[in-house]
Amino acid sequence: MTGDNRERPVVVLLGGPSAEHDVSVVSGWAIADALSQAGHPVERMFIDLSGGWWSMPATASSGRPVAGSFDDPRKVGATGPMTPAQALESIAGRDPRPVVFPALHGPFGEDGTVQALLEAYELPYAGAGVAASAIGMDKAIFKRLVGGLGLPMVEWLEVGAGRWATEPKAVLRDLDALAERTGEPRLMIKPARLGSSVGMTVAHVAGDRAAALDTAFGYDTLAVVERYLDHPRELEVAVLGNDPAALSVYGPGEVFPGREFYDYVAKYADGVSRTIPEAELDPKLCERIREMARVAYAAIGCEGFARVDLLASADGGVFVSEINTIPGFTPISLFPKMAATGLGGFEGVCERIVELALERHASRVRRRLSPADLPR
Repeated sequence: MTGDNRERPVVVLLGGPSAEHDVSVVSGWAIADALSQAGHPVERMFIDLSGGWWSMPATASSGRPVAGSFDDPRKVGATGPMTPAQALESIAGRDPRPVVFPALHGPFGEDGTVQALLEAYELPYAGAGVAASAIGMDKAIFKRLVGGLGLPMVEWLEVGAGRWATEPKAVLRDLDALAERTGEPRLMIKPARLGSSVGMTVAHVAGDRAAALDTAFGYDTLAVVERYLDHPRELEVAVLGNDPAALSVYGPGEVFPGREFYDYVAKYADGVSRTIPEAELDPKLCERIREMARVAYAAIGCEGFARVDLLASADGGVFVSEINTIPGFTPISLFPKMAATGLGGFEGVCERIVELALERHASRVRRRLSPADLPR
């Protein structure tokens, strides 16, 4: 990163009003620490569960926060709460304008909502834009789009909460048909627009499916139901870049869950799972997996950075699972570990993401219209 950009201020958004709030605090804190160590003036902007924005004090201790660290932001000296407009007007009024780094997993932070707010204030920001964020967050739309390009997907279907409420027997018949068609009675049922495996359940038998749907609909109005793969290899690929023709792709890495599948506890509880940044796979298969990730990333118009998740079955099949446009930056997270191999460590990964944000912002066409420009 150039000297001027190295000193560019950065505002890291962490927390957020979603079920992934606590994980977002950990990711955001780690990103802020890394950028601060790299020489950037960094402000941590905490968003509470009610949507209030708080400026964290510069004297806040570094290190890894634990769950609930900021349940009462006033106790740690935070200033607020502010509305999004108040916070963003304050950020946009600075010179130079800071780069905003949303470390907000899940709804509001990863679904295009906060990206749209940042666009409205013409702030440079890290990661995917509005459309790519929205598509990446919605597993059903992502599957339709990427599956339509011919990338292999595990057999799946979507179920709306409204239909489940009015036609539960018909929905269960659809799930029965999926199980019969694939020859696998177990089904993976999850909210369509959430991450970190929150609300995700394995329905082992037909009698488990109704409760699993109820769990998913406790978090979202749309559920995705997939054929269950028995002990698949969980693979992840890190992708960085703005230009689809010049992407940097790292991995695949591999996750070894310490539980039946890579659920919330397996992802974030210390010592439950382990990960490796380079999976032990045939080199040709690794290249094929990286190409699948590259195609998926480009297909949704992703920019900045993302993690593409894939599953490898025991019979040799490889399937695109989902894309995470704001992947985790926790101690166990694979994205920064994979990208660190080519970018000089965790700090280098965070700096490259800021650099990509500035590159994209500088390339945007922003023409101010006058009344004479309008078709009248």
